[in-house]
Amino acid sequence: MNSQTGEHEQQSLENADASLLIYRDAPSWDERKTAAVGSFKFTAAEGGAALLKQANKQLKKEGFDAVIGPMDGDTWHSYRAVTQSDGSPAFLMEPQSGTHDVAALEAAGFQPISGYVSSRTQTEHGIAKRRGGRKGLEIQTWDGEAPEAFFGDVYDFSLAGFARNRFYKPISKETFLGMYMPYVPFLKRELILFARRDRGALVGFLFGIPDFSQGPQTKTAILKTYASSVFGAGHLLADVFHRNALELGLTTTIHALMHEDNIARQRSEKLGGSIFRRYHLFGHVL
Repeated sequence: MNSQTGEHEQQSLENADASLLIYRDAPSWDERKTAAVGSFKFTAAEGGAALLKQANKQLKKEGFDAVIGPMDGDTWHSYRAVTQSDGSPAFLMEPQSGTHDVAALEAAGFQPISGYVSSRTQTEHGIAKRRGGRKGLEIQTWDGEAPEAFFGDVYDFSLAGFARNRFYKPISKETFLGMYMPYVPFLKRELILFARRDRGALVGFLFGIPDFSQGPQTKTAILKTYASSVFGAGHLLADVFHRNALELGLTTTIHALMHEDNIARQRSEKLGGSIFRRYHLFGHVL
């Protein structure tokens, strides 16, 4: 069955023990013609593996060179499988995996091709011991007004800020807003920051949110994502974020979904971050 959702044409496959979706307009893996598989629902590893092999066979006949997954079309949507965990509950906006997902991928010949981690630290550890700035940079807190315009600015900056990331693929502003606007009621303006130069040019942003999956009185903040185009902006954004989170009574901070080779992971480690979850994107050359 084929269907259209947002920007992605999908094909569903299923058997008695599993179902998945095929996305043929996936990001390229090392310049190969690549499809993605995602939205796994596997009640048994064997059934999941059989369905993945069926998808691989079909895509190879169509001229595809590789398949990656789990990925719901692109990296803006849900992707990655949990490969190691301390058993703690999933945090807000965290990708989750079924019990049999990884075993099914491995049995179908998929191998890890990109790794990610989430770490946890005491919020106070993220505050710089010496507070200083970079000349010409100003960190601003979102005023809480016009959320659609705010996320529009984030979208515009993200297109440039993430363009060099592996598996990057642009999406429309409409799709981006459709993903983030539902979270507006949960936002705390103190955790959403901009870095600007003297004349107001946007050179960085940070998006954080309380982990309301723990309930309305949560004590945990999530540093979800940040990007900057000038040296030093990311450090300043993170410092202000941790200060603001602590003032809100959020004594624990999750540094979420960092690539294992990214400078953000190295900074998290220096701030006392302890890895509690690992994730991998898997791939298979046809």
